[in-house]
Amino acid sequence: MENRVSFSITPEVEQSILDAIAQIESDLPMLINLSAEDRHDLPKMGDKTLAFVTKSLEYAKQNPGVVPPFLNIPEFEKDVNAATSMSKILRPLKQLLERIDDTTMLTGSEAYSAALIFYGAVKGAAKADVGGMKTVYDDLQSRFPGRSKTAAPTQS
Repeated sequence: MENRVSFSITPEVEQSILDAIAQIESDLPMLINLSAEDRHDLPKMGDKTLAFVTKSLEYAKQNPGVVPPFLNIPEFEKDVNAATSMSKILRPLKQLLERIDDTTMLTGSEAYSAALIFYGAVKGAAKADVGGMKTVYDDLQSRFPGRSKTAAPTQS
């Protein structure tokens, strides 16, 4: 079995990371959650629309005579600046999250593969009547993913 990752995270490091995440959340109390419908329905600004948005703001500030009275330019500018700042924060966090997700997936896969190997060995040992292995096998079998914890009813 190939082991592609091998590391331990100390409780102190784990707590330090959780504290850093809590600090980020504390520094960004304005964060919100959108519903799936909101996410779908909102017009979205991305890299391609960023130039359009920033140019629109510049022109609006230079040409106040054509700005509709219901368009609040200071709020428009505040939104552009906030979106720009949030994008600068989001990019490295997305990269970090992808690496954390990939590492979590690989470590979980390696642990699950090792458990399957051990489970197969215990199953063989239980069939060979190795002392105590039937109890271990029965316990693991009851927890095996995709297996029912109750016996299927027999048909008469």
